[in-house]
Amino acid sequence: MSKGKHIAIYGKGGIGKSTIVSNLAASYSPDKKVLVIGCDPKADTTRTLVGQRIPTILDILKEKKSAQEEDVLFSGYGGVMCVESGGPEPGVGCAGRGVIVAMKLLENLEVLNQDPDVIIYDVLGDVVCGGFAVPLREDYADEVYIVTSGEYMALYAANNISKGIKKLKGNLGGIICNCRGISREVEIVEEFTRRIGTRVIGVIPRSELVQQSEIDAKTVMEKFPESEQAEKYRKLSVTILDNDNFVIPQPMDAEEFDAFFREFQ
Repeated sequence: MSKGKHIAIYGKGGIGKSTIVSNLAASYSPDKKVLVIGCDPKADTTRTLVGQRIPTILDILKEKKSAQEEDVLFSGYGGVMCVESGGPEPGVGCAGRGVIVAMKLLENLEVLNQDPDVIIYDVLGDVVCGGFAVPLREDYADEVYIVTSGEYMALYAANNISKGIKKLKGNLGGIICNCRGISREVEIVEEFTRRIGTRVIGVIPRSELVQQSEIDAKTVMEKFPESEQAEKYRKLSVTILDNDNFVIPQPMDAEEFDAFFREFQ
């Protein structure tokens, strides 16, 4: 496998992982070879990079029984290479299986050996399922970041993801606070990170530019490159690229977590 920077980004469904991942990839694209691997059954990570939804590995294998690199690898904004693992229809089969199948195919096609400078995995935060642990368990990703807001369920998921990272002895590089605009949000997230032994590596403010960009199937980096929001993504991309401060997190148990959250009520 190549020696570039291999990043896995986890978080609760709907917390904005795909937005973070696609804008990070776009930030790196001017001077880096970037590969984005969507490991979410919704298969929407790369839509704003390519400008449309791309066929998923599972869908292609269902139709063709085999696949070549040109079937699964699509070029997006700034030359970012994009792959989507896909998943089964809702309510049918194991969603994590798509990740397992996808990673094996990418290995067989030697896509991961093409020396990208940065590989970013966008992973659904259900670490209970073995499939979603694949980027960490199989050593595809060297470092992990968790996206959360200051909301209870987002932080609850982040704490659970931390348990998975600890079990797999993964390297947690920090927490990305993707703000929803709630009271004392950054303070809540900063205290959470302190409790589990890491840090906030970036704060992304809530912005209408995100939705405006996504309606056009573009990243903020492409549609509003001069905006303050784009600058936030650029700053985060540099911080992650330069980061060498990693920990094995020490997540809270359920009672500790609830006690922590009640402090902010």
